Amino acid sequence: MERLATTPFGGGRMTARVFAMQKHVADTQARLAADGGGNDNGTSEKWQLLRSLTEAREHYGLSDRTLAVLEALLSFHPDRILDGRTPIVVFPSNAELSVRSRGMAPATLRRHLAMLQQAGMILRRDSPNGKRYCRRDDRGVVEDAFGFDMAPLALMASDIHERAEHARAEARRIHTLRAEVTLHLRDIAKIVEAALAEGRKGPWLEHHLALAGLSGRLGRVTPAETLNERKTALLALRRGVEDDYLISLTDEEMSANDDQTERHIQNSNPDHTLELKGHDINQEARPADKTEPERRGIAVSLKRVLAACPEIGSYAKEGISSWADLIKVASLVRSMLGISPDAYEKARTAMGDGAAAVVIAAVLERSDQIRSPGGYLRELTRKAETKQFSVLPMIKALE
Repeated sequence: MERLATTPFGGGRMTARVFAMQKHVADTQARLAADGGGNDNGTSEKWQLLRSLTEAREHYGLSDRTLAVLEALLSFHPDRILDGRTPIVVFPSNAELSVRSRGMAPATLRRHLAMLQQAGMILRRDSPNGKRYCRRDDRGVVEDAFGFDMAPLALMASDIHERAEHARAEARRIHTLRAEVTLHLRDIAKIVEAALAEGRKGPWLEHHLALAGLSGRLGRVTPAETLNERKTALLALRRGVEDDYLISLTDEEMSANDDQTERHIQNSNPDHTLELKGHDINQEARPADKTEPERRGIAVSLKRVLAACPEIGSYAKEGISSWADLIKVASLVRSMLGISPDAYEKARTAMGDGAAAVVIAAVLERSDQIRSPGGYLRELTRKAETKQFSVLPMIKALE
């Protein structure tokens, strides 16, 4: 045949849209036959194309059931590669097409086939009597075929893959925004709860009401713009809550003066103390350490601690560049973990301010695995009081 069938059989109407699509497909095929089309050669692996179309289906207005019908049509094409440079006509019977469409009713099938045609992904090539079939030559090669032409789908492959990549990027963006909103809600709620439980001065009831106004349930299809607005509002509220909490801390709770920091650095650098399985291997070679617990050094560097426990860095507005910064942030984080001031004070006494801050950073890093951070810290404090605790194995376990 010099030309494929272009008009529908029987009562089906010919529309300008269908005619324009047929013209576009014919012109594109002629161009590809003439110059190859460069990178866009009109071919695509059919199952990868279907996957991309599934990810970008909202852009094309396709439902999951329409995609199921398209999957059934693709299963009738024997090759994995769709070559849109020539017609790709499949000719299944209604009964077989229904079976491969998971038993879809004939009327429903017709509706979804019409949606695929309206989306410009298939063309109907109706035979003289309206039936779908093919004619073969003496060698069994198909000469003429009447049914559904999927060449338009193959020719749309570049656009479909591009839309799918955009859909994936948007999905990642929405996932990130949802995670940020959830984290801000959790952190703000725990800080306010801790402040109220500890009886700290500050506008905590106002913060609680503001949080309640931003805690509305987010739907499954909440747009990214709405999520971004919620995140921005929560971030502003979080800054205010953290500032008010830090202001409420006493000098004793902060206890991160320059003199203590100086001693931590001096103890951890020049001495080059090594630890093996949590014990000081030079302990027997020198006099007993009579330093007060809060003055003891730490046998790991700050850089190593932050590399093993990066999560605590997100709670420092200006970053962590010294032990004093880490101790200050740990005082804030411990309340968010539900650790009481008494438990933390005992840990600082037994371990030293720096070591206690390292423990808080490690507990935060494993907060999803530690059911009772307060009880965990008390157990480590008991070990520290009997000189059976070191932060080094804890950091090694996180590396």
